[in-house]
Amino acid sequence: MCGICGEVRFDDAAPDRARIHRMMARLERRGPDSEGSFIRGNAGLGHRRLAIIDLSDRASQPMVDQQRGLSLVFNGTIYNYPELREQLIAKGHQFRSSGDTEVILKAYAEWGVECLQRLHGMFAFAIRDEQNGRLILARDRVGIKPLYFSHDQHRLLFASTTQALLAGDPSIDTSIDAFALHNLFSLHAVVPAPRTVLKGIRKLRPAHYMVFNDDGSVEELRYWTLAAKRPGRAMDENEWTRAIHDALRKSVERRLRIADVPVGVLLSGGIDSSLLVALLSEAGVTGLKTFSVGFEDQPEEKGNEFVYSDAVAERYGTEHHRFLVPNEQVLPRLPEAFQHMSEPMFAQDAVAFYLLSEVVSKQVKVVQSGQGADEVFGGYFWYPRMQHSITRGIRRFSEHYFDRDHEEYLQTVDSRYHTDDVSSGLIEQLLNDVEADEYLDRVLAVDVTTLIIDDPVKRVDNMTMAWGLEARVPFLDQELIELAATMPPELKLASGGKHVLKQISRGLLPDSVIDRKKGYFPMPSLKYVRGEFLEFMKQILFCDAAKTRGLYDPVYVEKLMAEPEAHLTRLQGSKLWHLAALELWLQQNVDTAVDSE
Repeated sequence: MCGICGEVRFDDAAPDRARIHRMMARLERRGPDSEGSFIRGNAGLGHRRLAIIDLSDRASQPMVDQQRGLSLVFNGTIYNYPELREQLIAKGHQFRSSGDTEVILKAYAEWGVECLQRLHGMFAFAIRDEQNGRLILARDRVGIKPLYFSHDQHRLLFASTTQALLAGDPSIDTSIDAFALHNLFSLHAVVPAPRTVLKGIRKLRPAHYMVFNDDGSVEELRYWTLAAKRPGRAMDENEWTRAIHDALRKSVERRLRIADVPVGVLLSGGIDSSLLVALLSEAGVTGLKTFSVGFEDQPEEKGNEFVYSDAVAERYGTEHHRFLVPNEQVLPRLPEAFQHMSEPMFAQDAVAFYLLSEVVSKQVKVVQSGQGADEVFGGYFWYPRMQHSITRGIRRFSEHYFDRDHEEYLQTVDSRYHTDDVSSGLIEQLLNDVEADEYLDRVLAVDVTTLIIDDPVKRVDNMTMAWGLEARVPFLDQELIELAATMPPELKLASGGKHVLKQISRGLLPDSVIDRKKGYFPMPSLKYVRGEFLEFMKQILFCDAAKTRGLYDPVYVEKLMAEPEAHLTRLQGSKLWHLAALELWLQQNVDTAVDSE
């Protein structure tokens, strides 16, 4: 797990070593253990390392194969690298390291870009192929690892974060992309790749690779798609439960085994993370470290779920760590968390992951986390509403999911950012592109391969890696996703959602954890738009920077301010917070980059 960056020139200029080192410096917290760079000809690569597998210097990056003219920077973990290594040795390849980085390099040497079909894991990497005069950028199937780039006729810059790109070149176009802004305010801050909210920065699509040739030409290709059709042989509920149990157990064990450092679990107290603890126990793990975070209560809501996480930790005898964050720490550290978001996020529990990761990183370097279970196994309340809706067309999706209808978006932003209803068109196209048997199959496939990537997957990556902590997500294992996508929707939606996971959990977890009402990360101090939190948002939205930017329609802002707790999205998010969160992100990241130019 690391931070990567680089530059490729398409003109007569050479890569700027100082630029690469500025990007590397901005990635230091993603890779605090060591750094390296490699420049040859028209290409330069930079790397910050978080040492997880093969802790020796032999696994340092950039990794170079001088004989073949190949060099690599890689962020992520390849879970099947031991098997691939044996296959490559049998084909005559020799290895000097024992980790997964060199396996990617040798796999590319042996199979070219077809090696992507063989890699099982989470990854974003760049391979410079001197003999063929090209650089390849690649990203894992569901976008667990991020990869951003800025490209014009003269040069390509790429990096693990937008902040690193802006540090490398503060002149990158940071004006707002109206198409992306429409996505942002319709899809809970999700801007599907390749766009970002900044015109000059794009991101590589999941399950894709891009080839940047030295003559300036570019190719983009997909190497994996998720089908959601029933298997050829019908399976009953017991068979499905056994199959999912086996696949999930394998996924958990794989993410435990592939590490040369201890692995912990972020234990929220929900069924997803609790089941990870149970399955690790099934795998024979003892002395497991688990971590939970909670906040101060509000009159309307309890601020922690320790009663559930404590019960799981006690049952399995984990070394459990509870972290209670005082309300007085939440707002002061919120801007700090936003400085580590590669893109703006609306989910208020981002600061919770940020603060928890700070503490956890002092104990372990790797954790397993339960993200993805709701999207893969139908855990959210809007899924059955979509499934049983009599509405047809895009409204069947949008009336249960979109934060704002198009008409309200036009009221929200300044007229400079008015556009067509591009979010509806995008989601409709994504749904139609899925090979599926039923409507909900399409919805879940789009969620898993597109929407989840920018929330919550990106949130977990950004907030954990801000402290040099690797988060592994077993519910987003390639084989598990492919299996679950073929499961009938009724086995997901039964029992209030995630039925098959609840069946697996019986006897492994306390019934109180399994049968509890679906919970969301409790952050009362940010959920209720009043007091210090409201004043905090006023300071953001009415400061000179916000006024100069003029992003929002003042009439709409005043409307929300008049009744700050009355204006909620369909998923019960604060519309006022959405405006403040985007403006805060721009102030913390874009304005500071421009000021430093």
